[in-house]
Amino acid sequence: MKKWLKWTTWTRMVSRTFHYLRSPRIPLREKALLLVPAVLYWVLPDVIPHVPLDDIAVTLLLSNWFLNRVERKYPSR
Repeated sequence: MKKWLKWTTWTRMVSRTFHYLRSPRIPLREKALLLVPAVLYWVLPDVIPHVPLDDIAVTLLLSNWFLNRVERKYPSR
């Protein structure tokens, strides 16, 4: 739990997510597994209107899932 409260954890997660989204090694279908649900969650009617905290939380959870999946499936060389 303590790890999740650190600012560096969040910045590293965002940085790694963007790295994999730009990487030509990762197929588009893998990238769509993160982008489609995140975009839909941001666009569809909101649980807490006009406050993006839930949108940010869901996007970060999706990013964490995406990173775990991609790093297992496509290990660094």
